[in-house]
Amino acid sequence: MGKFIKYGRIVVVLQGRFAGKKGVVVKATEEGNKERKFGHALVAGVERAPRRVTKAMSKKKIQKRTRVKPFVKYLNLNHLLPTRYQVGTELDLKAVVGEERLSGADKRKELKKELKGIFEDKYRTSRCQGWKR
Repeated sequence: MGKFIKYGRIVVVLQGRFAGKKGVVVKATEEGNKERKFGHALVAGVERAPRRVTKAMSKKKIQKRTRVKPFVKYLNLNHLLPTRYQVGTELDLKAVVGEERLSGADKRKELKKELKGIFEDKYRTSRCQGWKR
């Protein structure tokens, strides 16, 4: 059986702080390495999803309700549930999320800001199926 948790796969986190949240696999390591001796994946996901919007709402209210709070984390493969959905080439997360950007608190904060912009832009421009709750 081949690898199915690889770049672009939308997953649901099953355990931990982000349990029940959706994310996109940026990098997957099946065997593990020195720091993490188990199979793991770097996941960029949505901690707080956008809320429902109606036509009656003002533009300001719509802007507030369509905010996204992202997270970036290494997660054990046993704690991920892969879905049938994949992100295409429109979200180039490999270029944005890298191991060197996770090293310090300041770098991680900047990375989250960038991800927030990417996820919000994607949500506002197109209604992809991966955003459903």
